[in-house]
Amino acid sequence: QVHIDESGGGLVQPGGSLRLSCTVSATNLDYYTLGWFRQAPGKEREGVSCISSSDGSTYYADSVKGRFTISRDNAKGTVYMQMNSLNPEDTAVYYCGPCFRDLTTTPGHRWGQGTQVTVSS
Repeated sequence: QVHIDESGGGLVQPGGSLRLSCTVSATNLDYYTLGWFRQAPGKEREGVSCISSSDGSTYYADSVKGRFTISRDNAKGTVYMQMNSLNPEDTAVYYCGPCFRDLTTTPGHRWGQGTQVTVSS
């Protein structure tokens, strides 16, 4: 069973940056295509980014293209997401989980606690 821990969230001013980390306890991270999702208050969870396990291809929601960058370090068992030029609309709880290129996730996936990102002046 794979265990996922998210970290790196916090309070940041508009225009600021954060880097989220997703640590995965798995025997071989190479097998897992992982991405980031977020859920803002009163809204459904949405896919933000995804990075392929096979060739490292990346996929992004239109709302974050050019501002967020997903990457992975299989040796460290970690997936990162660098978030720049943050704005208040990015405020949400961010989760890491399995993803597909259309930024959906595996049906029935059990989410972790996530990490809170708050963008406010």
